Amino acid sequence: MAMRRSILAAGFAVLAVIAAAYYAVADGGLSTATLETASGSHAIKVELARTPETRATGLMNRSSMPADQGMLFEFDETRPVAMWMKNTLIPLDMLFIDPQGVVKRVKTNAQPLSLDTIPSGAPVKYVLELNGGAAARFGVTVGDRLRHEIIPQP
Repeated sequence: MAMRRSILAAGFAVLAVIAAAYYAVADGGLSTATLETASGSHAIKVELARTPETRATGLMNRSSMPADQGMLFEFDETRPVAMWMKNTLIPLDMLFIDPQGVVKRVKTNAQPLSLDTIPSGAPVKYVLELNGGAAARFGVTVGDRLRHEIIPQP
């Protein structure tokens, strides 16, 4: 009887781990970032792109993205970066962000499927991609701040 309870308890533990993994995947591994602008604080669910593979793929081949979502790219070092829209099907706004979370450049409504490069204009550590029009909706300007657990606080 004790062995049966042990097996049953182990089975429940395995199911709990599987359920937690399912919910993490179902949520897309999203975390919350806060964009602070003159119009207020705006919570955005972000998917992280922190590896060369995830940064290279980005939001390519996606036909839509929820209005309150984005992708936060983290680069290995602070440097000038350039993005492009190859195989990206939706218009995007790009916020180029320094190591302290300060927005250095805003590119709005980048054209889907374009091979044109979009430079950061300054050394940055992060890029936040949002649906086209989101930067205007949030009132984003140079000097605004993004807060997220991967961005060190000043």
